[in-house]
Amino acid sequence: MIRYSLAFLIFIQCFFLQEGFAQRYGTALGLRMGNNSNGRTIGLSGQQRVFKHVTLEGIIQSDFDRNTTLHLMVQRHKPIISKRFNYYLGAGVSSGWEESFLKVPETNQIIHTYGNPTTGVDLIGGVEMTLANTVISIDYKPNFNLSGREEFYRSQVGISARMVLVKSKEQDKKRRKREREKRKKGRTPFFETFKKK
Repeated sequence: MIRYSLAFLIFIQCFFLQEGFAQRYGTALGLRMGNNSNGRTIGLSGQQRVFKHVTLEGIIQSDFDRNTTLHLMVQRHKPIISKRFNYYLGAGVSSGWEESFLKVPETNQIIHTYGNPTTGVDLIGGVEMTLANTVISIDYKPNFNLSGREEFYRSQVGISARMVLVKSKEQDKKRRKREREKRKKGRTPFFETFKKK
């Protein structure tokens, strides 16, 4: 029992660790497979780091039958053990074409429609690990419908495998180079100040 308690405390401490590193990638692109009560989807997932611990993720997914959705989310990453293994939480918006089920209690019928243009809000939480230039992640993504389908809430569990296209070190190096060039352009050489007069 003590061993489990100790392991749990270490996990909690690592999970809520505030100081840490950014994730190991700047840009990553790959496949995402999702599963919920309505079926399975497959699609593309792309992530772009925009700040030290913040990424944008775009997902396009479909079941190639009645549901195709697009998602854009902002995510905050925190390390669990190292910068190669971290958890993330985020939120965003979604849009697409989905099926809908309307229950009619008076007649005990379910009216099924598809091709409904939908708009919604997403939340997301997951863990990811970077191994050999590949980011493997598992996430839970609830969706709250604003318009287009009858069900207000749907959730999905997804597994993604993304290839690292730009490493975080390369991205940081390019950013620092741009900043140095901006500073150089903003500086006026010493002798140029006399010429202007």
